[in-house]
Amino acid sequence: MLKSFGDEIWTVDGPQIKAAAGFHYPTRMIIIRLADQSLFVWSPIELTPELREAVNGIGEVRYLIAPNSLHHTYLMDWHHAYPLAKIYAAPGLLAKRKDIRFDGVLADTPNPEWAEQIDQVVMDGNAITKEVVFFHPKSSTVIFTDLLQQMPTDFYSGWRKFVAKLDLMTDDRPQVPRKFRLAFTKKDLARQALKKIQSWPAEKVLMAHGTPVEQDGKAFIEKAFAWLK
Repeated sequence: MLKSFGDEIWTVDGPQIKAAAGFHYPTRMIIIRLADQSLFVWSPIELTPELREAVNGIGEVRYLIAPNSLHHTYLMDWHHAYPLAKIYAAPGLLAKRKDIRFDGVLADTPNPEWAEQIDQVVMDGNAITKEVVFFHPKSSTVIFTDLLQQMPTDFYSGWRKFVAKLDLMTDDRPQVPRKFRLAFTKKDLARQALKKIQSWPAEKVLMAHGTPVEQDGKAFIEKAFAWLK
């Protein structure tokens, strides 16, 4: 269930979830174990008894992370299971989920709880969502959420298959969907964030919806965001 993706980092693929216009997406959660054995849980997926047992076997859940304003569905389920865990939101989510008492808003600098172990930056300037991109130095992994996507070519059918192809969601490699490219109305802010992302010594890249990149991550990011320059 938990798949190791490097030193102290795991991925967990969950069930599909429905979004706008009847589109469905696969789900993926990422867990990073910090030096004190606490767990940084990125974009929590549906919590099952089996998943909870597996997670408890590697550490103590202490941080629940909503990396953009679109990934928040299961936060409260996890918080009920782990009431001592702190919940951190991407910019813009507090207004959307007033039912959740967040412990803080993610910014361009890492929180003191995970500073020196995880870096981060807000990819600002997008009208759809402000996404917080993370870097885990120990595994040389950059973590995107929705800014990079790749579904199998047969994942959708009918008109949705045509729209997904046009949107670059079913390309032969993870791409920034066209809708997100068009939504970057303040490209100068996005370029500032990208500059920091490109400074990270990335070898691997993870995303919520797409095939993980396991080598030459820095070159991959350079190519994936070449349109932004």
